[in-house]
Amino acid sequence: MRYQGKITTWKDDQGFGFITPNGGGKDVFIHIKSFTQNKKRPIGNELVTYEVLTGVNGRLSAQQVRYVGEINNRPVTIGKSVYPIYFTIIFLALMCLAVYLNTLPLFILAIYAITSLVTFILYWTDKRAAKKNLQRTPEKTLQLLSLLGGWPGGLFAQRVFRHKSVKQSFQFTYWTTVLMNIAILFVIASPAARRLLSKLLGV
Repeated sequence: MRYQGKITTWKDDQGFGFITPNGGGKDVFIHIKSFTQNKKRPIGNELVTYEVLTGVNGRLSAQQVRYVGEINNRPVTIGKSVYPIYFTIIFLALMCLAVYLNTLPLFILAIYAITSLVTFILYWTDKRAAKKNLQRTPEKTLQLLSLLGGWPGGLFAQRVFRHKSVKQSFQFTYWTTVLMNIAILFVIASPAARRLLSKLLGV
């Protein structure tokens, strides 16, 4: 049996909230995974329909949740699409090939590897902090690391931990830093820039 209610409480960082049923009654727990399709995340006050599952502790949980009046088969957002993953894998493969062909310095690839690892770890700790209401990692720190070359690690962390992957404002800034980083890499890796760098370093 399906019910209808309104999401009256929503904690986006933790991915859960509560539905107040139409006509009153006990609030129903709702988790982001309870939605039937990969759609926009709620922000509160959305009308939804749902089924109810009663847990062993007596808590009511919403299942098969849908927004009222939603249209099925909406386009998949960037935060859910597989194409950014393919793009990142191809990008890293091209970097490795460039290093192998001696057209890109190894230390640049090392910078990407190190910053990506640091970024991945910070996403993980920030996700844990969000769940436990602890001090968070500032978003500007994550974005700065992406700009410095940690964006591949950031992307994989977003998908593995399901963190920051659908927040539109964060995603816009994130992909802006990705484009800026790639542009800077092309400038640095150009022959003219490498000759200048060699002169400055006396190599």
